Amino acid sequence: MTADDSFGRLDDDDYPAYTMGRAAEILGTTQAFLRALGEARLITPLRSAGGHRRYSRYQLRIAARAREIVDQGTPIEAACRIVILEDQLEEAQRLNAEYRRAADRGNPPPTS
Repeated sequence: MTADDSFGRLDDDDYPAYTMGRAAEILGTTQAFLRALGEARLITPLRSAGGHRRYSRYQLRIAARAREIVDQGTPIEAACRIVILEDQLEEAQRLNAEYRRAADRGNPPPTS
């Protein structure tokens, strides 16, 4: 791996750069909370060669949103479901806007 390859990963939101301990520290939560998010299938951390969990910045943002909801008194399973539904709604709205733009241009909608 070259230095250029390494620096390119700095901007990659999906690169699993954070250990469980560091991720918990960044979020101000416990490692047990992160494990619970994994058990609820909200996030699935990648594993290092040694089997340790590694989290990406994208996953940390999702975990932070779940933590906000839990901190408001919502059970963790419900918070995870809320985050998943919010993500699905955002994707549906994005696709809807894409279809509308295509219809306005008189083009058929793109297929995914």
